[in-house]
Amino acid sequence: MPKQVDYVERRERVIDAVHRLADRHGIEGVTLRDVAREAGLSMGAVQRGFRDKDEMLAVALARVSARFVERARAAAAEPGPGALERVLLDVALLGEEQRAEAQVWLAFVARAAVTPPLALTLRGGHPEVASLLTRLVADVTEESGARVNAAAEARALLALADGLTVQVLLGQLERDEARSLLVDRVRLLADVTRSPVTRSASAVTRSAQTGTAGPAG
Repeated sequence: MPKQVDYVERRERVIDAVHRLADRHGIEGVTLRDVAREAGLSMGAVQRGFRDKDEMLAVALARVSARFVERARAAAAEPGPGALERVLLDVALLGEEQRAEAQVWLAFVARAAVTPPLALTLRGGHPEVASLLTRLVADVTEESGARVNAAAEARALLALADGLTVQVLLGQLERDEARSLLVDRVRLLADVTRSPVTRSASAVTRSAQTGTAGPAG
């Protein structure tokens, strides 16, 4: 009886191999031959699953993007306050356990900058994440009645998260510093959109907690 080939499992092995190679060597270091070796497959098996390297990279990037969106959804769905912080920290890939994923993401971004089809794939998950962040920004600010462009704030926060990812990978910031910057930005947004009465009460609470005097009345 002929051996049954699980083509889905084979493609997953290939994509896993692409991610590992991209983490170690960048996208330019990903070749069909190296992917076949990394995945423990023949060149023919890899070529039967993908027309060429560009298609293989596009599929690998699509999986990165899909996981990115799935995690953002999950972080937003967790009960309790702090959903905006959770989503942004996850989007920024600032955990030590996310280092490899962040490096793969950056490698794909660099390639996508000069490869329009990859750029299109990379942008695929962006609208949903931006929409999710817009909703969360609106949730944070709506109680104050302040006029805030939630969509613009969401875009700014997403750009900040992406920039912090790069700075951490390049060693310009420590992970803890990057996390603090992101959390402080979210809390500043929440603070400046509170009513004056709410801000005053918050300041009194902080003063009581720290034992310091508040601003003179």
